[in-house]
Amino acid sequence: MFKKKVLVTGGAGFIGGNFVQYMVNKYPEYAIYNLDLLTYAGDLTKHREIESKDNYYFVKADIADHEKIDALFEKEKFDFVVHFAAESHVDRSITDPGVFVRTNVLGTQVLLDAAKKVGVTKFVHVSTDEVYGELDFDPTTFFTEETPLEPNSPYSASKASSDLLVRAYHETYGLPVNITRCSNNYGPYHFPEKLIPLTISRVLNDQKVPVYGDGKNIRDWLHVLDHCTAIDLVMHEGVNGEVYNVGGHNERTNLEVVKTIISTLGRSEELIEFVTDRLGHDKRYAIDPTKLEQLGWKPTYTFETGIAQTIQWYLDNKEWWEQIISGEYQSYFEKQYNV
Repeated sequence: MFKKKVLVTGGAGFIGGNFVQYMVNKYPEYAIYNLDLLTYAGDLTKHREIESKDNYYFVKADIADHEKIDALFEKEKFDFVVHFAAESHVDRSITDPGVFVRTNVLGTQVLLDAAKKVGVTKFVHVSTDEVYGELDFDPTTFFTEETPLEPNSPYSASKASSDLLVRAYHETYGLPVNITRCSNNYGPYHFPEKLIPLTISRVLNDQKVPVYGDGKNIRDWLHVLDHCTAIDLVMHEGVNGEVYNVGGHNERTNLEVVKTIISTLGRSEELIEFVTDRLGHDKRYAIDPTKLEQLGWKPTYTFETGIAQTIQWYLDNKEWWEQIISGEYQSYFEKQYNV
């Protein structure tokens, strides 16, 4: 009999997938349920090593499906919900904002209703620093938990909206919640459309690497495994109703990141190709994680150690990202689960 039941939404994605593996391995006494709709970025092949474990369960479902989500919560009576599931690619949100509103806003509301009905111990909503908008290039300025929400893309606006819903369910219904807002994650199993894995895969194939604008936009990079330990801590120790920022203190321009990868792989910077800037491209994100550090968290990866490890992981796992690029991973669910 398991001590606790933990529902992880979006557990076939990048951050959620790493968190599922982290939790299954760290807490064998917990039953870990991975709920994912398996849209274009949902990949179950990453979980081959934990599929046979007694404390791992997979559920294919749409978080915006009221009936299915309510039935699942009523049946399993989850103790914890860790909510990663979201449409997350900014470029896609500019092309089709409606999908982001449905999943990120309505889907969150459906989950909150279900969590309220069964009385979960904690609902952890995983958000993003992008809800704060952008910072200028002054290196002494940072996002704190008190920074006003000023989202600039349809993606970040949908995440800010879901943040406010989570807060409202705490204030109105007393639902025990926490919101975490993280900086840019990187590490194993990062979907190849994002900057770091896109650069690695293209450089390894001697293809041009697109860089928006002049490449001077700055991001604070957080290793995904540091993010997992932060969420674990917040889930168990976070003060109900509080927001916690999760940052790596690893600011780099996009161009610096690309050049680091090219240099590490021994290729020429002639592969860099500057392209038309993204609409509404935020200049800089940087997080002050002091509040979370006071709770007991510290990142263990510097950017130098983390990016070297990540590049090596992509070199060692070419089969994984090559099947993603080719689209072969999308048939894994049907083959594995005979549906």
